[in-house]
Amino acid sequence: MQLEEIINKINQSTEELDFGTARRYVENNYELLKNQKHRLNTNAREILSFVSERFESGLQPLSRIEMAAINAINISAKKFNLSGVKLAIKNNPKLLLRHDVLDYLNSDAKILLESMGVIEKM
Repeated sequence: MQLEEIINKINQSTEELDFGTARRYVENNYELLKNQKHRLNTNAREILSFVSERFESGLQPLSRIEMAAINAINISAKKFNLSGVKLAIKNNPKLLLRHDVLDYLNSDAKILLESMGVIEKM
């Protein structure tokens, strides 16, 4: 993809409030976009700032598999399905060691995981 096409797709995604897609475009094309910030709309600039902060702090973006595991934990916790939460944790034991994962958990999941002793109480 050419730079102009990437910028147009990011701007279009943010206008359609599809921030996940826009974030993926920004993460995949970060080196090209960091000098072209002025060509992005306001929401896209915020996403670029967010991604740049994460890259500078050394945090790796979550993979699709990790996001699926977090989603499974959130859904199981919302339904109060303890066996589903335990299974998701058992299949991805290192996932909850990352501190940035806590930002993706819903309140039900945080409470369940705290009570199970998997994560520290906040």
